[in-house]
Amino acid sequence: MHVLFEDDGAFKPATILSEAEATLQIENLTGRRSKIKKNAVVLRFGEPAPERILAEAEALAEELDIAFLWEVAPQEDFSAAELAENYFGHPPSAVETAAMLLRLHSAPVYFHRRGRGNYRPAPPEILEAALAALEKKRLQAEQQTAWADAMLAGELPEPIARQADALAFKPDKNSMEWKALNQACERGQVSPVRLLLRLGAWPHVLGLMRQRFEQEHFPKGTGFPELPEPAVDRDLPLAEVKAYSFDDTTTTEIDDALSVTELPGDRIRVGVHIAAAALAVTRDSDFDKVARARMSTVYMPGDKIPMQCDALIEAFSLLAGRPTPALSLYATIDLQDGSVSDVETRLERVSVVENLRLPHLEPLIAETALDQADSELPYAEVLRPLWRGAQALQRVRETIRGKPELHNRVEFSFYIEGDPTDPNSTVRIVQRQRGAPIDRLVSEYMILANVTWGKLLADHGVPGVYRSQQATRVRMSTHPLPHDSMGVPQYAWCTSPLRRYIDLVNQQQLVAVADHGVSAPLAAPYKPRDADLFALITAFEAKQAAYREFQDNLERYWCLRWLQQENIQRADAVVIRDDLVRLAHAPLFVRVSSLPELPRGHVVALDILDIDEVELSVQCRYAGDGEPAAEDEAWLSVAEESAPPQETWSSTDESTTRE
Repeated sequence: MHVLFEDDGAFKPATILSEAEATLQIENLTGRRSKIKKNAVVLRFGEPAPERILAEAEALAEELDIAFLWEVAPQEDFSAAELAENYFGHPPSAVETAAMLLRLHSAPVYFHRRGRGNYRPAPPEILEAALAALEKKRLQAEQQTAWADAMLAGELPEPIARQADALAFKPDKNSMEWKALNQACERGQVSPVRLLLRLGAWPHVLGLMRQRFEQEHFPKGTGFPELPEPAVDRDLPLAEVKAYSFDDTTTTEIDDALSVTELPGDRIRVGVHIAAAALAVTRDSDFDKVARARMSTVYMPGDKIPMQCDALIEAFSLLAGRPTPALSLYATIDLQDGSVSDVETRLERVSVVENLRLPHLEPLIAETALDQADSELPYAEVLRPLWRGAQALQRVRETIRGKPELHNRVEFSFYIEGDPTDPNSTVRIVQRQRGAPIDRLVSEYMILANVTWGKLLADHGVPGVYRSQQATRVRMSTHPLPHDSMGVPQYAWCTSPLRRYIDLVNQQQLVAVADHGVSAPLAAPYKPRDADLFALITAFEAKQAAYREFQDNLERYWCLRWLQQENIQRADAVVIRDDLVRLAHAPLFVRVSSLPELPRGHVVALDILDIDEVELSVQCRYAGDGEPAAEDEAWLSVAEESAPPQETWSSTDESTTRE
């Protein structure tokens, strides 16, 4: 005797070996023996043999019209054997009963299960709705296949093109468009992004990268809403100083400048002048809401997405030849011991004499010329005293740090000649050594301002956003803590209010101190223990991490474009650790699997084998020792880094400090 039993929704034949009250000992078609419960059995039969019954039943089941069965079936519960007897007109054979069972079981739309081997026909209205859903699903499947066929043939269907961004970045995997794209990718053995790129969903990888970033962080576009004209509703005094700004040629948000007056007794009076954007961008104003949503300017090679609108940048940038509102820090510095005295903070208007540009100025400024009073030096009456003051301030910090700072690491600037959104534009990668005299000069005075203003906020009981570093841990908080790597007791970002929201918030707090003095805690936009200030820190750090990743990826992309543009097939690189190297003349870190074990700093030659812009990867092969030119020895300092560079403080692009 044989049985057909149900197991995990499937019907299986077996031979009975023994029978107990509630169980059967059986042997399946493979010879394996097991025990099953009797209530799992849907049919007992003697013929045909177990190995034949399913094949014969399936063949017969294909001849059964399910719609006809639904029409003639009883309206109450029935068994497959009962319907088989009515249908065939005689007591059904085992094959006929099994065929009816398989056909009913395969059509849950027409027949609802009512226990093993038992069914009930679906009510007409439910059947009608289910059949309509099945027809819709069939048509959708046909449409999906048609779309997939078109994509594999090199055509991009309009519905897929319209949803390209969502399909690549955050797909709805239940949508027809995704299922069609996924089908095409599986058949073509290609990733969704590569297939969409091939079909022209984006003009190129650069367009894809920018679109992905903007889709996530600027879903309404990078433009600005309609905003009022920025205005300052107060009469500020005009500062009687000659101030100069120091920025890259591409910088448009000029938010800091320096002035200096030499005093008797080997002292100088320095002015650090910061664009007073907080006079117009007050807390919860329209300008403030826009800046808070963005958190900072987004930098990328050849382009940027500003934090503030053009009108506000134009109104508050410290452009030469016009008086501009500024928050100024004045301090007297002893050039011998670096002590700072007579510190004063003022709200005033500052007229910048000239906006100096680093690429033009740096080749003319040598450290020896700054140190020697009789050497030829442009802007000597400003640069020499500022340089001496910066050196004095640096000595104080280095004493606290317990070690001197290193200024021999190379940094890279990207210049795109042409449209920065066009990958065929020419890219120039320019090396400049970190710690050039102008960098160090500007950095020291920005540090002085950030340290002094951080203390000013703390002394008045006004909360601010501070950046600290203790035991190698860098963190942001609303109370002052030491920054060990800088050698300062506290450090608050205050010097880039046009480009960074934290600086703008701190400046809003400083304006309250400048205006109200001891009553500033009551007048400040953010009060002590303001929960919104803590939320701001969390949001800022998240945005900064995303922006930095985007900038790093774009710089890596342009490095790959540079390799192709210059047709570089062999390049020198320096070993960082294990199989990680960095190219000599571009900030491109690469892992080389064929690299032998070599000491850190060893110069190697690499063969460039393949470049993948989608993956932002380059395949290289070790080709022996490299031979860097003598003038390129500075970049060997990258060997002091144990990984691709993390954020370190410098003053290159922002003319301020970054950790």
